[in-house]
Amino acid sequence: MLYNLLAPLGDDILFFNLFRYLTFRGGAAVMTALVICFIIGPGMIRWLKSKQAGASNVREYLEEAHIAKVGTPTMGGLMLLISVTISTLLWADLSNPFIWYAIMVMVGYGLIGFADDYLKLTNKNSKGLSGKLKLLAQIIIGSVATIGIMAALPGEISSHVAIPFFKDMFINLSWFFVPWALIVMVGASNAVNLTDGLDGLAIVPVAIAAACFGLICYLVGNAVFSEYLHIPFVPGTGELAILCGALVGAAMGFLWFNAPPAMVFMGDTGSLAMGGVLGAISVITKHELVLAIIGGLFVLETVSVIVQVASFKLTGKRVFAMAPLHHHFEKKGWSEPTIVIRFWIIAVILALIGLSTLKLR
Repeated sequence: MLYNLLAPLGDDILFFNLFRYLTFRGGAAVMTALVICFIIGPGMIRWLKSKQAGASNVREYLEEAHIAKVGTPTMGGLMLLISVTISTLLWADLSNPFIWYAIMVMVGYGLIGFADDYLKLTNKNSKGLSGKLKLLAQIIIGSVATIGIMAALPGEISSHVAIPFFKDMFINLSWFFVPWALIVMVGASNAVNLTDGLDGLAIVPVAIAAACFGLICYLVGNAVFSEYLHIPFVPGTGELAILCGALVGAAMGFLWFNAPPAMVFMGDTGSLAMGGVLGAISVITKHELVLAIIGGLFVLETVSVIVQVASFKLTGKRVFAMAPLHHHFEKKGWSEPTIVIRFWIIAVILALIGLSTLKLR
């Protein structure tokens, strides 16, 4: 909004030229989202506590290990949604369709998560929306967004998937691009949801992935840089760096309250939204496969669940003491801070590997 209002004044007033620079607006988006989180956080936590009194936010099979967390309010993802949305609307170019499709996925998936969290609290158990209903809602929102994204992308790459480590190598999926994009968005959304099981565990990797994709958006949206790096040039994607900046700022603000011992959990409201928007951004920038590397921690957690379920159904034996993977290490006697910090280190390493694909071609 500020860009649309003030950037045109740059020809007459030199100061307003700042609003034409993505770097300035990206930094401003980080700080705006961070400040909003700090401002609304304490009041929102008190409000959530008052609404969730008497409800347990800890799954039954974890209550013994996580007894100290019983009573900690969930749905803190509302804090993330509010701060990211306001910051993005303030600093991004609102005539850019990619901004609106990314926000659609983020808010839409956030509302699905909110409905799930709300039902869990009102029913006072860990069962919310049915898995099939959640998946159907995610598919509907993702399909609408994907069709819009394909229409906004340049025609020559609208249905193509870029292969990392190779120069200008694309696979044209035609209309199969829609289910591909759905796998990315829905998969990323639920992968972050599975990872969100310990204090601070999911939000830092989300911030790391958002920072990486902020850089990717900037490079993909710049004709000079994209040609030099031999990555797909997608006009307009630079604006998504503003949204990524807001994600980073909101994540840091949320971590202030979510750091061990957590004062609030993000719940499905936050995890489904954060994963979904990262998936949408990767689809727009043609870096879906790179997201699987940068967000490799989320992939690892998801694979651990798939392997555990498949092994138990096929052989009757479990590969891990408990899935997702972070609970396996809890059962092995690792302390929660040890698991969280080591997983953060893994997330940083995977992010660096993912970023290396920009140059190694």
